Amino acid sequence: MNAPPVRSGRTIVGMSAVLLPFDESGAIDWVGFSRHLGATVAAGLVPAVNMDTGFGPLLPPDAKAGVLAITGRLGIPFLAGAHVPDLAGSRFALDTYRSEFDRITADGGTPIVFPSYGLAALGDDELVAAHLELGRDVDEFYAFELGAMFHPAGRIFSLPVFESLLAEPKIVGLKHSSLDRAQEWKRLAVRDRVRPDFLLLTGNDLAIDLVIHGSDYLLGLSTFAPEAFAARDAAWAIGDEARFWALNDVLQYLGQLAFRPPVPGYRHDAAMFLRLRGRLACDATHPDSPRRPDSDRELLADIAQRLTDLGG
Repeated sequence: MNAPPVRSGRTIVGMSAVLLPFDESGAIDWVGFSRHLGATVAAGLVPAVNMDTGFGPLLPPDAKAGVLAITGRLGIPFLAGAHVPDLAGSRFALDTYRSEFDRITADGGTPIVFPSYGLAALGDDELVAAHLELGRDVDEFYAFELGAMFHPAGRIFSLPVFESLLAEPKIVGLKHSSLDRAQEWKRLAVRDRVRPDFLLLTGNDLAIDLVIHGSDYLLGLSTFAPEAFAARDAAWAIGDEARFWALNDVLQYLGQLAFRPPVPGYRHDAAMFLRLRGRLACDATHPDSPRRPDSDRELLADIAQRLTDLGG
């Protein structure tokens, strides 16, 4: 299929899945998290916490609650992943999701439905009905398509399911993480036809230029350099395409490096990158998360310098 038209000069909605840093002992670095969260907000991006980038599916309830409490105290809009820690073959846990929604909204956040085995196993009609039930007691929430390369319970919806979700007014947006341009282009066409104000948030860290066609974003990649993403977005809004592409090219190079298989290893690259830029004291990650080789450090340092030279 052909690419959608380019939408020059539009304001891009940028959201960032915030990395949760750890120290060498395997404990959460709460000071580093607060500092990085603050930098994300100061850059003008909407933070999304307890996402895959923040190890949400791997955190115990008290740690997720701590993340929500720190973020909620900022008094700004934010998203948070609603997780169900189920297993393959589990039934859809509607009540558990609702409890997660309640915890998130109590701290001032907007829930985004993180995939689960029970949710992913539903048929198309059941999947749509489940989302309608999830929205019963909240004002708004976000849906989430996630490829299995990110999480084994991930599922990419059929196009009819996507269109059906647009009919639910409480679903104000959807994060699409298939890493497939054509899939996202098709969704943009449906969104523009059915509900133009719906936020289609690209999660394609390998094609961050999708924003030029009308996608907005919720990316793990943006946690590496929120200021650079904000500068790129601002350049697009004022029609400075030369600066947009200069920053985009370096950020995409970073994405191609960091999001190579195994994809979850990007979180270690993020920690190394933020440490290189003086943002974190340590580049440890969750003990159950894959690590990258030390050889990545030299490449990441080069990219960090390129962004600095561009003022990003």
